Amino acid sequence: MRDAHGRQIDYIRLSVTDRCNLRCTYCMAEEMEFLPRRDLLTFEEIETLARHLVVRGVRRIRLTGGEPLVRKGVLELVERLARLRTHGLNELTLTTNGTRLPEMAQDLFDAGVRRINISLDTLRRDRFAELTRRDEFERVVSGIDAARDAGLAVRINAVAMRGTNDDEMRDLLAWCGARGLDLALIEAMPLGEVSVDRPAAHLPLDAVREELERHFTLVPSLHRTGGPARYFDVAETGTRIGLITPLSNNFCAGCNRIRISATGTVYGCLGHDQKVELRDIVRAGGEAALDEALERLLAGKPLRHAFDAAQSEPALARHMSVTGG
Repeated sequence: MRDAHGRQIDYIRLSVTDRCNLRCTYCMAEEMEFLPRRDLLTFEEIETLARHLVVRGVRRIRLTGGEPLVRKGVLELVERLARLRTHGLNELTLTTNGTRLPEMAQDLFDAGVRRINISLDTLRRDRFAELTRRDEFERVVSGIDAARDAGLAVRINAVAMRGTNDDEMRDLLAWCGARGLDLALIEAMPLGEVSVDRPAAHLPLDAVREELERHFTLVPSLHRTGGPARYFDVAETGTRIGLITPLSNNFCAGCNRIRISATGTVYGCLGHDQKVELRDIVRAGGEAALDEALERLLAGKPLRHAFDAAQSEPALARHMSVTGG
């Protein structure tokens, strides 16, 4: 699949639920209204859609949410999607907040997952509770340990925010390095009404990198995962740090992905409302209609997002959890 700008689309981020058991201040409102179950794609419908996309050339699928592991029976879906390797899928991964991993990490490995991203923005329990509005720090750390013990390659994702966790960037990198974990720092994106003062909280990651280089040797890396992170090898730890900079250093020219919500809405870009609705098409059957909708999406996929670090109002009304990260 190619869009109108010649970019090959071989990566999909697939949300299985908009629900989450945390309420991160930069991601969600404290009181969220989630979708009724009947509006979500069934596992059979997700498998049908994913198989079609793999046949069309998708090579990586990342399961997202909300929190994907809160959806009942999700391991069954993981097993189904992992079988798409026989159709050309190279990798099935997921992003999680880690709270369900103490019980599920080994099952995820057994089902076919080999690499996961775990969100952790702070190493302080009190700050974690303030950021997520839940006291689950110890469970997340236990989940990280369980994932490593199960044989999963783990990358920690941390949203970097001025005045919130900017004093922990060095500690996070050292903590991850001591455990053999890669770290990705992410600039917060202006999606949905949240309680964070976005312009005040914006932290350009080039400045963070300069600060980290006073304590670590960061060497530009050739490592790629199919996502937007620019990686650096950390000489002192043997691990990597990735920088995801949608605001300070736009990376849209190399975009290779589309995002599918839990309801079957497919977005060409995280920063636009350009979309097609596939749920009814999947339920009605017919590959020709599915292809026609996908081609329409690809033809209109924007060249880049329009996020601005100075904007205090959200760029879009929908929260990150609706789109699937």
